[in-house]
Amino acid sequence: MQISENTVVSMHYTLTDDQGQQLDSSVGQEPLVFLSGAQNIIDGLDKALQGKASGEKLTVSVAPEEGYGEIHQELIQKVPSENFQGVDDIQVGMQFMAQTPGGQQPVTVIGVEEDGVMLDGNHPLAGKTLNFDVEIVDVREASAEELEHGHVHGEGGHQH
Repeated sequence: MQISENTVVSMHYTLTDDQGQQLDSSVGQEPLVFLSGAQNIIDGLDKALQGKASGEKLTVSVAPEEGYGEIHQELIQKVPSENFQGVDDIQVGMQFMAQTPGGQQPVTVIGVEEDGVMLDGNHPLAGKTLNFDVEIVDVREASAEELEHGHVHGEGGHQH
């Protein structure tokens, strides 16, 4: 069976950036299982997998606009250090949940200065080209319940 919208895909992957640094991998673990076409994975990867079948291996390069988007400068800002009461030692790379008008949003500390802390609300992979080495393990039809819920159930998926 070939991958198409509304099929359940099991795959192994290794994700690297343009410098070849490994960012994530399922190798040596359970495969990633997702419902194709249900926005369970980034669009660029889902699109590249269409028509592929179990056993196939491929390399996919996903541009930022089909991955985690471009970097939005308005999501980078300095906030007063007083906003971090109870945190004794703020370090670059730390992540916090910020309260925004749209709800809670994860932010990453990108700088610590005398007059405040620089935070970045962009996804950590925003602005990056993502390179995937993929091996398709299995492809199957999605059940009616999986289609209704928009995600995989059972082994490798969501448990109800």
